[in-house]
Amino acid sequence: MVDLPGDRAVQRALDLAKTAQWYRRFRLNETPGQSERYAEWASGVENDPEVLDLIIGLPRPKRQPNLVFACARLLGAPLAGYPVFRRWLIDSWPAVAAEARVRATQTNEPRRLTAIMPVLASIGPRVALLEVGASAGLCLYPDRYSYDYSGRRVDPVDGPSSVLLTTDSSGPVPLPTHPPEVVWRAGLDLNPLDVRNPADVRWLETLVWPEQAERRRRLDAAMAIVRRDPPLLRGGDAVAGLGALAALAPVGVPLVIVSPAVLVYLAPDRRAAFADAATGLGRWISLDGMGVLPRVDALLPQPPGPANFMVSLDGRPVARCGPHGQTLDWLA
Repeated sequence: MVDLPGDRAVQRALDLAKTAQWYRRFRLNETPGQSERYAEWASGVENDPEVLDLIIGLPRPKRQPNLVFACARLLGAPLAGYPVFRRWLIDSWPAVAAEARVRATQTNEPRRLTAIMPVLASIGPRVALLEVGASAGLCLYPDRYSYDYSGRRVDPVDGPSSVLLTTDSSGPVPLPTHPPEVVWRAGLDLNPLDVRNPADVRWLETLVWPEQAERRRRLDAAMAIVRRDPPLLRGGDAVAGLGALAALAPVGVPLVIVSPAVLVYLAPDRRAAFADAATGLGRWISLDGMGVLPRVDALLPQPPGPANFMVSLDGRPVARCGPHGQTLDWLA
């Protein structure tokens, strides 16, 4: 089939429109209350044909607002208003684009465990834990952190942790006395990060949005815990590498596979293949936005708001939550 110039023009127009919509959704759904700077940058980009034209030169998964902004900051972009940022971005675009092509967001937010820990506890007091899209593995330590669910506190068996994960919770959240014990922990990621590597630490810290000082402190405290007892981290594909890593889990305790906010990066057919593989190997906890897992969405009594993610166990929804665990609404 011949690729005609008119076809390329139509495709370019579609790419520009879709990318502008992506930055608009990011601004409206993810930045409120989180980052005024990123909200301003996203607003600028969505209405800037010249910058959008640069961004659509990247492979589609690499056009993500958080990735583009983080790569720019890693390379020294000024934390200034959009006109200043725009000039810097256009001048520095070749370097930003090269960085974006080899990077992934890998947001390693332990606060997401506020949504995952109660589900883990419902499975058993002792579990083997395997996380897909593990980044540096900070979400593999639910038993080492403390939690606060709108005033209801849950601490590790050996006492309060230096990491306190808070969430604004509602509904009948089934809280245990203590987090379940994790007897084996392992992570799978295309590019695992090591909290003992200064370059990896710098990237993790850059992924924290500009105004999120509390999140930065939480990240640093969690990395200190992980450094004392690093997890098993393997590089590999979410579907192809899952079985081999799961085979290393000890027998006699439930194997729980968690996929927090990672399946959106897989093609729809790969998501379905992953869901089938995960439920065939053990119990499966996922945290996803609407549209990522249609089979889960179809079981909801009502759809969540645009700022909500769904927590599911073995493909059945159990709660709504914020994308970084900042809210939790347990389903009755």
